[in-house]
Amino acid sequence: MSDRTPAGQFLDAAIDLLQRIRDEEAGPVAAAGTLLADTVADGGRLFAFGAGHSSLAAQDLVYRAGGLALMNLLTVPGVVGVDVRPATLGSALERVDGLAGVVLESSPLRAGDALIVVSLSGRNALPVEMAVKARELGVKVIGVTSVAYAAQTTSRHSSGTFLKDHCDVVLDSRIAVGDAELTLDSVPAPFAPASTVATTALLQAVVATAAAILADRGIEPPLLRSGNVDGGHEWNARVMDRYADRIFYRH
Repeated sequence: MSDRTPAGQFLDAAIDLLQRIRDEEAGPVAAAGTLLADTVADGGRLFAFGAGHSSLAAQDLVYRAGGLALMNLLTVPGVVGVDVRPATLGSALERVDGLAGVVLESSPLRAGDALIVVSLSGRNALPVEMAVKARELGVKVIGVTSVAYAAQTTSRHSSGTFLKDHCDVVLDSRIAVGDAELTLDSVPAPFAPASTVATTALLQAVVATAAAILADRGIEPPLLRSGNVDGGHEWNARVMDRYADRIFYRH
């Protein structure tokens, strides 16, 4: 029997989203996983970027049990999460032209690397420029976004384009414009966002694909283990030492 409480409705909506992603994004997930596996096998480095709440999915990939040790967070001061004060400053910085170029110039990204850019709307200047400039450097770009925004909103980048227009692989989170799954007559605004659930699941599916592809090629995937299981710290130390020149979050 279906649970019609708000909690039950939200969980049903999230489950429906994940099922759509499983069925409709299988091709892009496979392509993105292959891109990451190719990058690792060819000696490249992996990076992830997101602004505001989109940063949560990027951070979820970095330095975690079961994840790729080579995944590094590309940070832009003031937009990583909502820890900047006032929080609205982070949203404003996403609309600043030129910021991504400055960040990339001082970052370790180089040709042959791969960058995941997460932006729900894909319309702001920062993620668009991040993808454009990264590709100019010879970096492969995986974009994670809701393609619906490109059809229903206007770009805030000077080119009039969206993140999806500047990626080697696009993963569509299938989130409706506005990112709110529920409405009630007694509540004046839509509520219950599911973008973090969908985006995080998409990216973990990509990492799982990459790990399996590497193993199929006879390459041990550079995975981290939990530090809360016996032997985890020793395992991680070995992996980090082996790939020290491709891991930047240790310094």
